[in-house]
Amino acid sequence: MSTTTTFFQLPKAASQGFQNASAYDTHRPSYPQEAVTSFLSALGLLGKRNAKILEIAAGTGKFTELLAAREEGFKVTAVEPHGDMRAQLTAKRLSGVDVRDGHAGRLPVEDNEWADGYIAAQSLHWFANEKTVREAHRILKSGQGLGAIWNIEDYNKPRNWKATTEWEEKLNSWIYSISSDGQPRFRDGQWRGVFENQQLFTLPLGEETVKWTVWLSEEALWSRINTLSQVAILEGSDREAAVKVFKEALRSSDVERNEKEEIALHGVTYFVWTKKVDL
Repeated sequence: MSTTTTFFQLPKAASQGFQNASAYDTHRPSYPQEAVTSFLSALGLLGKRNAKILEIAAGTGKFTELLAAREEGFKVTAVEPHGDMRAQLTAKRLSGVDVRDGHAGRLPVEDNEWADGYIAAQSLHWFANEKTVREAHRILKSGQGLGAIWNIEDYNKPRNWKATTEWEEKLNSWIYSISSDGQPRFRDGQWRGVFENQQLFTLPLGEETVKWTVWLSEEALWSRINTLSQVAILEGSDREAAVKVFKEALRSSDVERNEKEEIALHGVTYFVWTKKVDL
């Protein structure tokens, strides 16, 4: 398949919401080692020396960094369409990582059956469609895995997940109340639909979760919430209302603080995987 560039435009929510790539890189979390190990094992990549990995929508490299640091010596092609985020990733000069401009529906990889693994970290919900699945199938070697992994804070969870605390549930309800921009997020669950009624990858999806708690200052917590694209673009009275909701939530009786006045934030790392089916 040719890799000739075709017209592609990022959704407004992504182009504007992730405009401050430096803040995203600073305040978005990395991934627990336990989750990374289990995820790579499920994809058949754990201990696989010099495996070739396609990481799609690599962003500023929060997951790419972990792949680059592995003892397996992975060869990672990190594809990212957002210019500012791609610049952040490129500047890190990660060992074994080739950073490329491109998008999930038209991967900048010419060879078919090239990759030992296809990974989407914190991103599959942005581009879960038939073209994406077909491109993943094209570049993966026979029987190799496609995996998606997300860090999900309790304030950004799906509605049917139970929050650890009432204050995080309050923030979760607020996140859902923000006017929708039409772009599906992980919490909406629409990304699952791309795997239904298809014969390119195995079903059911494998899935696993790893719970975690982190301690953040109030300022750091607000900065982290602001890395959500639909929060980042709030302006004027909408932003003032957002700050008010945040402050009110932190006055809840079940907010846990340590001796440094840092707040306990709860969440999970959630990941799914599937394997290529030969046609």
